[in-house]
Amino acid sequence: MNNPILEQIDLPIFDQIKAEHIYPAITAIINENKTKIKEIENYDISKIDYKFVDELSLLDYKLSNAWSQIGHLNSVMNSDLYRGEYNKCRELITDYYSNLSQNTKIFNLYKELKKSTIFESLDAIQQKIITDEIKDFKLGGVGLDEDKKTVFKELQSKLAKLASKFEENVLDETNNYTLNITDDILLEGIPEDILESAKSLAKENDQKGYTFTLHFPCYVPVLQYAKNRNLRKEMYEAYAKKASEFSDKKFDNTTIIKDILSHRASIAKLLGFNNYAELSIDRKMASGPDEVCSFLRDLSNKAKPYGLKDFEELKEAAKKDGVEDLEAWDVAFYSETIKQDKYNINDQEIKQFFPENKVIEGLFNVIKNLYDIDIVESKAPIWHKDVKYFELLQNNKIIGSFYLDLYARKNKRGGAWMDECISKSKFNVNIDYPVAYLTCNFSSPIGNNPALFTHDEVITLFHECGHGLHHLLTEISEFNVSGIKGVEWDAVELPSQFMENFCWDWNVIKNMTQHIHTKESMPKELFNKLIASKNFQSGMQSLRQIEFALFDILIHMESNPDNLDVISTLESVRDEVAVVRPPHWNRFPHSFSHIFAGGYAAGYYSYKWAEVLSADVFEEFENNGVLSKDVGSRFRREILSVGGSRPAKESFIKFKGREPSIDALLRHNGLAA
Repeated sequence: MNNPILEQIDLPIFDQIKAEHIYPAITAIINENKTKIKEIENYDISKIDYKFVDELSLLDYKLSNAWSQIGHLNSVMNSDLYRGEYNKCRELITDYYSNLSQNTKIFNLYKELKKSTIFESLDAIQQKIITDEIKDFKLGGVGLDEDKKTVFKELQSKLAKLASKFEENVLDETNNYTLNITDDILLEGIPEDILESAKSLAKENDQKGYTFTLHFPCYVPVLQYAKNRNLRKEMYEAYAKKASEFSDKKFDNTTIIKDILSHRASIAKLLGFNNYAELSIDRKMASGPDEVCSFLRDLSNKAKPYGLKDFEELKEAAKKDGVEDLEAWDVAFYSETIKQDKYNINDQEIKQFFPENKVIEGLFNVIKNLYDIDIVESKAPIWHKDVKYFELLQNNKIIGSFYLDLYARKNKRGGAWMDECISKSKFNVNIDYPVAYLTCNFSSPIGNNPALFTHDEVITLFHECGHGLHHLLTEISEFNVSGIKGVEWDAVELPSQFMENFCWDWNVIKNMTQHIHTKESMPKELFNKLIASKNFQSGMQSLRQIEFALFDILIHMESNPDNLDVISTLESVRDEVAVVRPPHWNRFPHSFSHIFAGGYAAGYYSYKWAEVLSADVFEEFENNGVLSKDVGSRFRREILSVGGSRPAKESFIKFKGREPSIDALLRHNGLAA
C-alpha cells in the first residue's frame, strides 16, 4: 500500500492522507528508530563525540514530522475513524518516548560527553542541547529503579489517553449541541450576519428557522447582542455545563480531571518533587510555584480596584434595564451596551471594516515593514478547500511557509493555535525552510461576501502569526532548539502577544481596513473610539485571566489531589480575585483544555508572565517608531531568530538592555496608578 506519510518528499501530501495510513506509517518510523537506538547504545563510550546527538536528533526529526501532520489532521478534520487510529498511535509514541527518556545507556552517553574535553570545544548552542537533554532524561525518570520506571511509564501512558479523551469530550459536546429557534421575536438584537449563518445551518439540517451552536463565532454574538435574557441564559448554561456531570454522561470530564491531577502528582513525587507545579516550573523562567503565586496575586491586587469599578458600571447599566441581579449571562450583553453608550462603538460596526483579504494584506505589510519579508500565496496539497498556503520570501528566496485555516467548522477543534509542520534543521533535504500551521475559528464567508472579522479576531490572527514568526524566522539549524523548541514555556507567548500591539496602531489599521460596502478605510474618528475603548473593562479581563492562572497553579500545587475538590478550589480563587461570580453550576474546568489536554498544566500563568515581557519589548517600538525597521531587525535578531538556543531571559536582556519590568504592561492595560 502506498503511504503518503512515508512518501513525503517536501510538503505533506494532505489531500491523500487517510486514516488507514496512520498506523503503518508511525509503526514503520518507530521500528526504524528503535533499530538505530540499539546501534547507538553500543557506541564506544571512550570515543564518544557529538555525532550521536545528531543521530538521535535525526530520529526525533523524522518522527516529529510524521506525527505533526497526523496530529494536525486530528485537530482540524476529526472523525471517529481518524480519531481511533490517532489514539492508537499516540499510545505507541508515548511508549516510545517513555522508553527513550529512561534509556540508561543513552543517558550515560550524554553524561560522558558533558564530562569530556570535547564538550568544551562545542559551541554554546550544542552545550545547551546536551545540558537540556541530561535534565530531560532526569525528568523522564532515567534515575528511577526498574519498578518505579514501569509505574512512571504506565502513568504517562494513562495521561496521554486521558488528555485525548478530555479534548474529544469537549469537541463532541460542542458538536452535539444545537438550538433551533423559529420565533423571530426571540432573536431581537442578534446581528444580521449571525442570523444568516444560523438560517443557513438550519437549512443544512433540514430545519426551519435558525440553528445556533456553541462554536465561538455563533455563541459569543448571542451572548453579546441577544436582547432576550432567557435565550442568553439557555446558551450560556449549555456552554458552562459542557462536558460535565450536568450534560450527556458520555462526555463528562469530571473523573478524567481527577485522574489527570492524581497521575500528574504521582509522577512528580516519583521524580522527587513535592507536587506537579514544582515539576512543571522546573524548565520555565519562573523560579517556582511560590514566585508564580506572588506574581499573580500582586497583579490581582493592582487590577482589583479597576475590576470592581468595571463591575459596578455593569450593574448600573443592568438596573437601568430593570435587571436587579446581574448574572453571568448578562455580562457580555451589558458590556456591549455600555461600550456602545460610552464610546458610540460596537463590534458589528467595526467588523464591517475588516474583510478577510484586507486584514491579511495589512498583516503581511506589518511583517514586510518590520523584517523586509514578502509573503505570497502559493500552491500545496491541503486538507480542506478553505485552507490557503503562503510562502515567506527574502531576497526572492523562500525562508519559510505556512498554511492558513481560518474558519470554524464541524469536527474542527475550537480556539486558535500555531503548530509546527516542519522545523528548520540541518536535516532538511528537499525543503530547507520551516513550515507552520496557523489555525483559527472565525466566521466563514456568507454568500458572495468575504469573511468579516471582529477586531478581537484580528488580534487573534496577529497573535497566532506572532507564534508562527517565532517558528519561521529561526536561524537555528539544531533541531532540538530551532524555532519555539527549547524556549521556556512562560516565554513562548512573548512573540505572539507582541504582535497584538500592532492592532491598536493607526498607521497599521488605516491600511488594513476597507468597508464591505463603501470600500473606504476606517475613519480616524472611529479608530479613536476604538482606541478609547481599548482598556474598557481591562480590570475585569485581567482578573479573569488571573483567576484561570491561579486556579491552575493551585490545583497542581496539591501534593495529594485525590482529596482535592476542584470546584471548591475554583470558588476559593474566585473569592480572592474575581468580581464576576458565575453560578454554582458553572463547570469551566471541564472544558479547560489548555491545562488538561494541552501544554499549559501549571503553566497558564505564562500568558500573564509573557504579557509583561511583550509589553516591555513593544515599548522599544513605541519609543522608536512602531514600524521601525531597526528595532524590528533587533527583535528578529535577539528574540525570534535564536529560538531556544539560549535562555529566554538572556535573549530579553540582549534586546532590551535590562531585566523585565511590569510598568509597560500596567500602562498598556490602563492599570497604572
